[in-house]
This record gives sequence, C-alpha cells and structure tokens, in this order.
Amino acid sequence: MSGDGTGRAVLFDVDGTLVDTTYLHTVAWWEALRRSGRRVPMSVIHRTIGMGSDQLLARFLGEDHDPDEAASVSASHHDLYAEYWPRLAPLDGAAELLRACADRGWTVVLASSARGDELDAMRRAVDADEVVTAATSSDDVEASKPAPDLVRSALDHARTTPDRAVFVGDTVWDVAACGRAGVPCVGVLSGGITRQELEEAGAAEVYENPADLLAHLDDSLLARASDRD
Repeated sequence: MSGDGTGRAVLFDVDGTLVDTTYLHTVAWWEALRRSGRRVPMSVIHRTIGMGSDQLLARFLGEDHDPDEAASVSASHHDLYAEYWPRLAPLDGAAELLRACADRGWTVVLASSARGDELDAMRRAVDADEVVTAATSSDDVEASKPAPDLVRSALDHARTTPDRAVFVGDTVWDVAACGRAGVPCVGVLSGGITRQELEEAGAAEVYENPADLLAHLDDSLLARASDRD
C-alpha cells in the first residue's frame, strides 16, 4: 500500500459476510423487542440486519420513538447477542479469503455496522488479524449503513479512493452504502439475502459465500479491478 491513494483495497463487511451471525442478531433483536412489548416477526427483522441499529430501531419503534425505549432495546440486544460471542463461528473460507487478498498485495479493511466490542468478538472468531490493515465500526461514524459513512471511513483507513476499492458484503444495505460512496460491491449469499435482491440493489457480482469467492478470486471483480493498474 503506497499511502498516496494509488493502492488497491478490499473492504469487507463482517456480520453475515465473514462470520455466521445474521440469524443470531435476528433472534437477539426479536427477544429485545419483545421485552419492550414489541412483537416483530423474525422474517421482518432478518430483512433489516446489516443496517445500523439506530436505523433498525427507527424502523421498528417509529421515527419519533422514545429515546429511552430505544436505548433499552439496544442494550437488551447487546446483552443477548454477547451471550453468543464465545461461540461465534467464521463462515467457510473467511480467514483464507482475507489472507489471499493480502497475499495479492491488496489492503484489507473491515467495515462493520456493529459496535466496536461486537466487531472485536467477530475478529477473534475469524482469527486473521495479521492481514487486516484496519477496521471501522459504527462507533467511528455518525451515520450507519445504508449511509455511505462506513464505506468512506474504510477508504480513509485504506488511504485509497473509491475507484481503487471493492467492497464485499451480504446485504442490500451494504450495496446501497457502496453505491452512495461510489465503490463497487461484490455480494455473498451467506447472510440469507437472495441473489436477485443483491443484484437488483446493484451488486456487481454475487457468490455463495467467502469460500466460493475465494475459489473464483482470480476471475472476480477484485482481481479484474487490480488488473487495470
């Protein structure tokens, strides 16, 4: 990485992209909302996983919701989800994909809507920190996905420009954030969002999971973007 904006970077979402957490979040939000007297079907909650918790809560509690209720629900979700941290599991090929990207000379940066401590737990699960240049979380930005702030923060950490980066994510919120930041997005299906939904949102390519992307890495958008150098 040259540090002058000329290097290639691969930016990775983490929840549902590198670590198998999407449905754990769904269950944790479902229970947290129930504790507040809100009954929201898990199928509906699942569609919101990947956007920031502030935007998720606005959707389920209303734009003019009570801040105290939002804080209570968020705290409940955090405590419920934290119970899973010792057992978090990386998706197949996650660590190997990060290492393969680094081996090709691409700067690897994590960009997650999770809180900082949640991201730390996922990084421990993936166990590939030696090839991760930097990571940014919801703690570092004012607006979370689908706002472009996290993607732009990741670009800043990579010290590169949108035209020299590719983002890998699993939700339409990732794709939307990338579109607003001018970064092409490669989708994976490991978060439970369909290929059609990701493609209609604007994903440039879609793979089954990290292992599938790894198997096709040298034919993927990640490699083709680097070949333009």
